[in-house]
Amino acid sequence: MFWLKNKGIAYEFHDYNKLGISEAKLEEWLTQVPYDKLVNRAGTTFKKLTDEEKAKITDNASAMALMLEKTSVIKRPIIESDKILAMGFKAEEYEVIFG
Repeated sequence: MFWLKNKGIAYEFHDYNKLGISEAKLEEWLTQVPYDKLVNRAGTTFKKLTDEEKAKITDNASAMALMLEKTSVIKRPIIESDKILAMGFKAEEYEVIFG
């Protein structure tokens, strides 16, 4: 991520499209944030879903199934250490987190 690199902050990039995401990781995140925060409803992948597919996303289990099948629907970037620190990019939020 350009912002982190520009600030000299070390990070590990995980490409969900190439590497996927584990069910365990999604379960961990879902204990921290609601599923509707993890699903990127503004993204192209979500917008391409049919109305019927969108209507099926009603709980953690259905959101997890979607995120496992279509990893590009996961909101990115997710910055985490022991827990989620930030979701999406907001420079002001990153400034607070990283100083």
